[in-house]
Parts: sequence; C-alpha cells; structure tokens
Amino acid sequence: MNDNLNNSTYIIPVDVARTLDGLFAERVRVSPEKTAYRYFNTVEEEWRSYTWEQMDQSIACWQAAIENERLEPGDRVAVMMRNCPEWVMFEQAALGLGLVVIPIYTDDRVENAAYIINNAGVKLLLLEGVHQWQQFAAIENEVSCLQRIIVLRSPESVVSDIGLNAKLISVRDWVPTHADGAMKHQVTDPHALATIIYTSGTTGRPKGVMLSHHNILTNAYSSLQAVPILSSDLMLSFLPLSHTFERTSGYYIAMMAGATIAYARSIPQLQEDLLTIRPTLLISVPRIYERVYAGIRAKLAEGSGFARWLFHFSVDVGYSRFEYQQGRAGWRLTHLLWPLLKKLIADQVLRKLGGRLRFAMSGGAALSAEISRVFIGLGLPVLQGYGMTESSPVACVNRLDDNVPSSVGLPIPGVEVKLGVDNALLIRGPNVMKGYWNNPEATQAILSADGWLNSGDIAAIDAQGHVTITGRLKEIIVLSTGEKIPPADMEAAILRDPVFDQVMLIGEARSYLSVLAVLNPTRLEALAAHHGLNGSLADAKQKVRMEKILLDKIADLTKEFPGYAKIRRIAPIQESWTIENELLTPTLKLRRAKVLEKYSAVIEHLYAGH
Repeated sequence: MNDNLNNSTYIIPVDVARTLDGLFAERVRVSPEKTAYRYFNTVEEEWRSYTWEQMDQSIACWQAAIENERLEPGDRVAVMMRNCPEWVMFEQAALGLGLVVIPIYTDDRVENAAYIINNAGVKLLLLEGVHQWQQFAAIENEVSCLQRIIVLRSPESVVSDIGLNAKLISVRDWVPTHADGAMKHQVTDPHALATIIYTSGTTGRPKGVMLSHHNILTNAYSSLQAVPILSSDLMLSFLPLSHTFERTSGYYIAMMAGATIAYARSIPQLQEDLLTIRPTLLISVPRIYERVYAGIRAKLAEGSGFARWLFHFSVDVGYSRFEYQQGRAGWRLTHLLWPLLKKLIADQVLRKLGGRLRFAMSGGAALSAEISRVFIGLGLPVLQGYGMTESSPVACVNRLDDNVPSSVGLPIPGVEVKLGVDNALLIRGPNVMKGYWNNPEATQAILSADGWLNSGDIAAIDAQGHVTITGRLKEIIVLSTGEKIPPADMEAAILRDPVFDQVMLIGEARSYLSVLAVLNPTRLEALAAHHGLNGSLADAKQKVRMEKILLDKIADLTKEFPGYAKIRRIAPIQESWTIENELLTPTLKLRRAKVLEKYSAVIEHLYAGH
C-alpha cells in the first residue's frame, strides 16, 4: 500500500458526506489505499493496519450479519468495547442500515449498562469479551429487550458455552467472511438520529443525548476550520470512544481529514505506545498531561539543583517565545538561547511523547495553568477547548495563532455563544442536540425554544470573543479524566446509612473521587464494636481499618452509579457543619467553597502522591 498517493489534505464537506456513513464512503472513494487504522495484534504480537478499502470490505461483512437480525431503521444497537477497528466496523455497518448506535463505557457497572439498554430499548449488543457477558448473565431477565448479544473475543474453551444461550453468539460465528457487494447506505436524511449518548446530569439517572448525523458532521467540519489536521497526521486513540470528545475529535474528524488512527493497547501501556507509534497529534483529557508532568517533577526532584533550575529556565524562555509569537509580548535576548535549550531540555522531555507532536488538544475538563505553561514552554502547543455532549461536543477552541491558555478559545465557525442569566454560557448552532431521549422535561429545562443550549457553566467573554469558564451553575464534579459526576445524587445515596451525618463529595479536576464525612458518634461506636474496634480515630491503625470499613459501606451504597464514579478515599471529620460555623447556609445547604477552604489541608492529604 502507498500512503503517499494523496499528499494533499482533502477535508470532506458536510454536503458531500451528508451522513456519518456517507463520510466514510467518501473517504474510501478518495483514499482507498491509504492507511486508515493501526492496531496491535495480540496473537502475532505486532502492529497491523487496515486501509480504507479493507475497512469497507470488512464493514460490508458486518452489515450482512446485522441484516440477518431483521432490525428496522431507527432501532437501537449498543457497543460496549474498548477502542479498536471492530468498534468502527460495527458502528459504520449499523449507521449505514439506519440504526441508532449507543456507546456504553467498557468498565461501567452492569446495573448502569442495563438501565441504558432498557431505557433505549436496545435490541443488539456488542461486547468485547465473555467476562462482560458473565456479568450480564446475572441480570439477563432485566434486559428482555435484547434479542442478540455478540461477543468479540471468546476463547475456544467457552465457545461451546456461548452456544447454550440462544441470544449469545461469538463474532467468529456471526460475521461472514465474505459479503456480496459493498457497504450499504440506507440513510438519506442528514437530520436522522445517529446516536444516543448517555451522560450524567445533576439529578436522577443518566440522560440520553440525541445527536443527528448533521449535528456531528457540522461539528467535525467546523472544528477542522479552527484547528488544521492533515491527511499525513497520525493520531493515537486512547480515550474511550464512548466519550463524545474522542468520538468526534479522534474518530470522525480524523476520517473527515483522512488522518490515520492508531489504537493504543491500554492506558498502562500508553507510554510504550507513544514511543512506538510516535503520533503527530495528541487528543487528551487533562489527566494524561498531569501524569506526564508528575513524572517530570519526580525526575527533577531526584536531580541536582542546577538541573531543576535549567528546566525551569528553559520553560520560562520557551513560554516567553510563545507569548512573543502570539503578539502579546516583546522579543527578549534570552530567546537566542532557545535552540540550545530545545536540544538540551525540551526535546528530551517531548521525546517521551514520541518526539513528533505538532500540537496537543485538551478537553473534557479544565487543564491547570501550571501544566499548560510547562508544555507550551517546552515548545508543544497545547490547545484547550470546551464543549459538552449536548453540543456534539465542541463549542469553543483555541487556535494555533490565537491561543490564550487561560481561556477555552473562540467559538468554532457556525457556533454562537452568549451569556445568559447569572452569566451562564449559552450555545447555539447546528451542533446542538435534538434533545434528550424520551425526556421532554429535561430537554425543555436546558434547551430554549429558539435553540440556545444552557451549558450550566459560568463564563466570561472578552472583547476579542475568547471564552473563559469561571465556575459552574450546576454542581457537577468534572474529574481530570473528563467524566462528570453529580455530587448531590451520590451524597444522598451515602446518607442513607445513618453512620454518615453529613458528607461532601470532592474530586474536581482530580483523578478520582474522595469524600469528607461527618460521622454520627453513636453509630460509629456501634460500627466499631461490630468489627472489634474501639472507635477511636486518633489511633492510626484503628483509623486505617475504620476508613476501609466506611469505604466498603460507601461502595455498596453507591453501586448504582457508573464505574468511574468510585470513591477511593474518605476523610472522617469530627466537627459538624452548621450555620454557626458558616459551613451551612440558612436553608441548610452546604457552602461547598467554604468547606473546601476549611479542609484544604485534609483534601491535599487525600490526593498526596496522585
């Protein structure tokens, strides 16, 4: 195959693609022999690839399998797998037949996945492995809408067991090896529903965000007008495709531009994959940048004082150059040192990311100014953006030639933003969702009659139009991995156990959730006695054991929530939160900012080393 057949980047226009499967078909037409996807073959222990034409042939086989299930256009199908070429094959095959695709987090709790399946009336489910089915088997009667369950990877030892369940089948037995003809495209309406993506809100169960083909296509195209991606680019995909950020930015946008996607093996192997694949673009949530920065800091701590000084000096010079190039600062004599500093320091650090990155994108949660400054100072442009599932998701993004790191940039072409009541950021454009699945009340609460989407985030907009997120109207915790958790719901669940008098969930921009808990003294004493403890939290060993007991309780109380919403640390608090100590409002609501301020040292201890 020849990846250089088409060196010029052809951005597929929205009116040419019309639908998401039409986008794929046009890419196959113009770049049939170019590498589309790379993946690691675990049997051969080596990286393999698919061209666009090879993907098309495989998708036709998947379509033939789906057609045998006698589904109707508009029926819902779900996929619960890690990123891989088969994820794309299944989705494109389903979209071409007019089906609606629902992605589910691979590590989600089976109870939560079952809720999504039932709420959407999913008829066909693709799982990655038998271990997932074994979890579903316990609640099989609760998902009666499913008529077929397909398992991608099933060892020979369990293939016979699969045959015992009429609904269950292995991909090897379901997908034919050949198909008559090419991939079919039965959808003609760009505004037809393409996907339902379930996202947590402030109250209740997850809501299904309905996005059309047109919503996503216009979002991908406008994003490419703001941030240039080339057909020669190679991207490493590691954020889950069940996350809207990755699905649009690391899948459809790449397809629209003709870039190549390599699927990382896993997050623990990400460092090795970066060195092997050597991507030219990186799309990530802040957590990955935090991990790299933590590694840099750890290595600096082990080095000499001069090494630390040289590193920080290099970042200062590099960031000063960036500000000069952006037209916000003057030239400095120290800029003459940059070629040497780049070779000695910057290149050594960026080599750990493969050494070929043109720029990096950050979204899903706020990236700290300190981390952004370090990477930009090392010569890696980091473009922070903003969006939400309900806007497909990109609404704003910084540009390479207009990058204000403290902001989330300018709106992408075709998208309008303005400030509403309480400075809430409002979004309007062709990327705004059709509404929430079977939930008109929730739709009306967030989407106005004239198309303005209320983000729930408090923002400021400067004279040049740059948007800066300054707070959140809705009390939603956004982890550094991009997942969103409504704290009130989880707090209410924890408070069902009387040992907890008051609780506050924390974890904003952190890698995991923790909880501050005011415990009921009487109940605590009884719980301690039940476990053979004296209830004293002053004794270090007793405290560790009691915290483990409390975390086990919390895990049971919050098992209905998504898997990423696991609470990993707890800090028992001795003093009650009252109106008198100003930790409660007169209406007995938590003053969250005050609690965070009062227990800042305790909170830092909960995240020490992370």
